[in-house]
Amino acid sequence: MARLVFHGQSCFEIETADGTRILIDPFLTDNPIADVGPEHFFDRLDHLLLTHGHGDHIADTWEILKATNAQLIATYEIVSYAGEVQGHENGHPMHIGGAHEFPFGRVKLTAAIHGGKIDAPGAEAYTTTPAGILLTVDGTRVYHAGDTALTLDMQLLKGEVDVALVPIGDNFTMGPEDAARAIHMIQPRIAIPHHYDTWELIAVDPARFVDGVGDAAEVLILKPGEALEL
Repeated sequence: MARLVFHGQSCFEIETADGTRILIDPFLTDNPIADVGPEHFFDRLDHLLLTHGHGDHIADTWEILKATNAQLIATYEIVSYAGEVQGHENGHPMHIGGAHEFPFGRVKLTAAIHGGKIDAPGAEAYTTTPAGILLTVDGTRVYHAGDTALTLDMQLLKGEVDVALVPIGDNFTMGPEDAARAIHMIQPRIAIPHHYDTWELIAVDPARFVDGVGDAAEVLILKPGEALEL
């Protein structure tokens, strides 16, 4: 059975039943609500997945990759930047709509509506398309929506998701009401909100999300450091 741990903002860690360690969107060092720093992963990390290149998702990526040589799984442009500028050659490029079977499970990148800048040294020549991640591990399908607006494309995920991780902080992403509408479209078993309360600008009462979801899914409000057995 896999284990999902929330580390604040949009950062989630997944450890599979065989011990494979996966990290998504590591923003830890300057994250005021993060429960761990990047060094938490220096002993071992197998795969690092990114939804897009904004600093609050990618910030600690390069330090963690340098320490662990984890496989970077992201859009073609981010993986190209990693190899050409950061010198990290252990990468697997993907793009929206594509899926790939890895030893730990299946990864598919889904559409997300957001900005494409890559906030990293020397990345001026690079941009990318933001993505969501549909990750299947140990028989559980986890959808990390990344940063996105509400989109009708989410209807295509109905019946494909067990656990949905959706942003609710408004201003830069969906707010709680739109995120709840997304859950009604997707119909997962469990919904977990993220990308809120990190700063005042995205401070949101998650009860608004809970109320909007109603009985469409079980909503779990995870604090940084809390985990869910998948």
